[in-house]
Amino acid sequence: MDPAIAAFGLGVGVLVGMTGIGGGSLMTPLLILVFGVKPVTAVGTDLAYGAVTKTVGGWKHFRQGTVDMKLSTWMGLGSVPAAVGGVYALEALEETHGDEFDELLITVLAIALLFTGVMTLARALFLKRLHGRERETVEMDARSKVSAVGLGVVVGFVLGVTSAGSGALIAVGLILLFHLVPTRVVGTDVFHAAILLWAATAAHLVAGNVDFALAGNILVGSVPGVWIGSSMSLKVPTAALRTTLAIVLLGSGLGLLAKAGVGVPGAMLGAFPVMVALLIGAVTIRDRRRAAARTE
Repeated sequence: MDPAIAAFGLGVGVLVGMTGIGGGSLMTPLLILVFGVKPVTAVGTDLAYGAVTKTVGGWKHFRQGTVDMKLSTWMGLGSVPAAVGGVYALEALEETHGDEFDELLITVLAIALLFTGVMTLARALFLKRLHGRERETVEMDARSKVSAVGLGVVVGFVLGVTSAGSGALIAVGLILLFHLVPTRVVGTDVFHAAILLWAATAAHLVAGNVDFALAGNILVGSVPGVWIGSSMSLKVPTAALRTTLAIVLLGSGLGLLAKAGVGVPGAMLGAFPVMVALLIGAVTIRDRRRAAARTE
């Protein structure tokens, strides 16, 4: 039992419960940067603990009727085989690059985190304008089926390789491609992610990339954290939480790039929070002006 890892699991679990995203995107870099876990083991273990926590949330959303089952099924047709393929691509990269594999995987993970952070920030700041076009369910015509399978393939492969992005990338896709209402976005996202994570976990188990003791330590904190976060989600503004999480993801991505020896300038690391703060301030002022103009 490692109290520090359990504490981090609790914190990440609270964030997942409040926002629906952040599990794999936060825990994997924490395991690598803070606890020095081998990158491929961090990815596999993170997926294993995430599968358990997402299953709890997915079952809850299924009982609540907030899951679009047809859409989730079509996404799964693309994401499950893509996730397994991602794990085997990871094994092939490890055999090809040998001693340089860890740095390569950290770099790939950093890029995935930066992209996930950008998508999360875009969702919090810019996608609110789509609210007027939201709908409860999707008519699964041929075009929607192709879009769902395509989204699943992209997210599944990224997840299999890096363990990051299952929540944020699926959520953004559900908003941009299918215009679902927020409750259906979260429910369908979590339910589909549970299935996807179990597929990726099974592949990592076969590859020997899961540390069961480490996963158990994380679950000690993350399971109660998810329940606490779910209760807090009714009291804390979700947009503000997603914005904060996006900033953390972007910072984690830059930190991993520095660890991989990419040579991120110190000035960039210092200027990053300032630039994000300016962006958030500009968007906030814009939204307030628009709201004031509508009331006049």
